Amino acid sequence: MTGGGAPRGYASPPCLAGEIAPDYFDPLAVDAQQATDVARWRKARRADLLAARAALSVAERRAAAEGIARHLDALLARIAPDLRGVVVAGYWPIRAEPDLRPWLARLHDRGARIALPVAERPARPMTFRPWTPGAAMERGHWNIPVPATAETLTPAILIAPLVGWDSAGYRLGHGGGYYDRTLAALRPRPFAIGTGLDAAALPTIFPQPHDVPMDAIVTENGLRFRAE
Repeated sequence: MTGGGAPRGYASPPCLAGEIAPDYFDPLAVDAQQATDVARWRKARRADLLAARAALSVAERRAAAEGIARHLDALLARIAPDLRGVVVAGYWPIRAEPDLRPWLARLHDRGARIALPVAERPARPMTFRPWTPGAAMERGHWNIPVPATAETLTPAILIAPLVGWDSAGYRLGHGGGYYDRTLAALRPRPFAIGTGLDAAALPTIFPQPHDVPMDAIVTENGLRFRAE
């Protein structure tokens, strides 16, 4: 398998995520050469997609985030019309990710309990701390802001930012495997929604045994995948 583009790592503070567990790509003993080929292909695609996203203007990023928020509202109206008390895990945007914090604030105003992910230990599932607009924050691992509290929540709905995605519901992330580990560990499993740009669509990410598909994928252009 080959792919164009100059491979590079995660070009933001969390770049260590993919290097802390370099053997993560083959935890279930799949063919070693296949795993290596897929890892190289993903690294090249990830670099291309991150560069394209970083090249967007501030106005383009804002418009994309607003479009994603609208389509998320439409999806939540079907799966969770009453958000009072429902724990929704969002994310703190990094590396030109769509900024959904205004949307999370609106969910909070509707009675939802908002949480943000925290990578407390390398190469382990994440935990989730409650967040409200204006909440005190502290620097977590890789300098990502996290709520300054020890309280944790278990999300019923999880919003997972994506770098790339395919029509089978698989997301290409930053390479650390944190969302895959987290979704595999959470009980009960939350309804997982991947969010990102429509232009980040790929024919396939060549899913491996450890990859956990999303229940839905939403872009600025609408609902692009929903599990049967």
